[in-house]
Amino acid sequence: MDLFDFNNNEETAKPLAERMRANSLGEFIGQKHIVAEGSLLRRAIATDRLGSCIFYGPPGCGKTTLANIIALGTNGEFIKLNAVNAGVADVKKAVETARENLKLYNKRTYLLLDECHRFNKTQSDSLLPAIEQGTIIFIGSTTENPYAAMTPAIVSRCRVFEFRHLTDEDIIGALQSAIKNRHKGLGKQNVVADDEAIKHIARMAAGDLRSAYNALELAAMTSGTDENGQVHITLADAEQSIQRKALSYNEDAYYDFLSAFCKSLRGSDANAALYYAMRLIEGGCDPMLVARRLVVHSAEDVGMADPRALQIATSAMYALEKIGYPEAMIPLSEAIVYVCEAEKSNSVVSAMHAAQADAREVRDDNVPPYLRDNSFGSKEDKAQSAKYKYPHNYGGYVEQQYLPDAIKDKVYYTPSGNGYEQEVVRIRARKGKKR
Repeated sequence: MDLFDFNNNEETAKPLAERMRANSLGEFIGQKHIVAEGSLLRRAIATDRLGSCIFYGPPGCGKTTLANIIALGTNGEFIKLNAVNAGVADVKKAVETARENLKLYNKRTYLLLDECHRFNKTQSDSLLPAIEQGTIIFIGSTTENPYAAMTPAIVSRCRVFEFRHLTDEDIIGALQSAIKNRHKGLGKQNVVADDEAIKHIARMAAGDLRSAYNALELAAMTSGTDENGQVHITLADAEQSIQRKALSYNEDAYYDFLSAFCKSLRGSDANAALYYAMRLIEGGCDPMLVARRLVVHSAEDVGMADPRALQIATSAMYALEKIGYPEAMIPLSEAIVYVCEAEKSNSVVSAMHAAQADAREVRDDNVPPYLRDNSFGSKEDKAQSAKYKYPHNYGGYVEQQYLPDAIKDKVYYTPSGNGYEQEVVRIRARKGKKR
């Protein structure tokens, strides 16, 4: 065996998901909202002028792949670290390398940090000056919300790009391409797959392309050959490879059941909501999808009429995540019943939409002087701060203007009078609130 055979074996030994990883924007799958022709990110990549950024989104949606594409397309150097096992010493070494590249060769250095939310404050502080001075172009990749999980100082110096789950159509196209691709995919193995099998893998992967590739590769490795010598992947093979039963209904029925479940929650019919939830799950739908919809409706349709509904729904989703199917179906069913039987109010949604509209259209950023952060302000600024009325000095509430002048009389939230909102009305009255 010569060196070339060894390298070829090493390449074919890689998982299908790694072999099929896109190497250019033309091959990149999904995320059209951020990489479409003419988009800011695509222009920055094309002109090699990308600044520090964070790619945030669910697993298997292309965050690391896009970072690698940037690395391949840039004229600069590229350093890759994983926050799970990289320490301060690794960061300092990367920064020193970046300084040398800039000083000696006038080359920019890109640092890709996978799982960047795992960086602690000490690690982040060691990297911050290099980002701030432009010594390093930081590209963080994370499944966690960076605004909540990362050091604010890092996030404030980066542009955050939110990635979305890939669509079933995206994944179906990628799987079909993998079957045909003779260089990187399964093309040399003479694989054929039934349409139902591909659709099932795509749907059960729930937007995670890596999971879909893994299921396809497993099915190809374990399926037998037919009379024509082809590796034939059937729906049964696909079910076993991704370990979920195929939906026992067509796509239209799936969306109908989901719609009926949501409307049954809103309509306070526990019997119907339970039936449609079980019909979805027994038919092969991921129970987590039902739980996520339940959490949304506990706030959208119950809202302030019974704030406990959101707590119970999120607790059920947590139980499903930690305990799993089928045991977690009990707390999930309890939450479904609770949300159905709870008083209903959409006052929170109405308030949100009204506030969003003003935030986009009015955009009055003139915060009243006494509400501003004047910790390091002038004497005049600090004098304004003294005008702030501390509510606890007045028994817990005092009337004063909080909104900017342009919208100072706006009212976004109006209690409906249903359920707990009756108590909200009484509390407001006791406080002497005017609105």
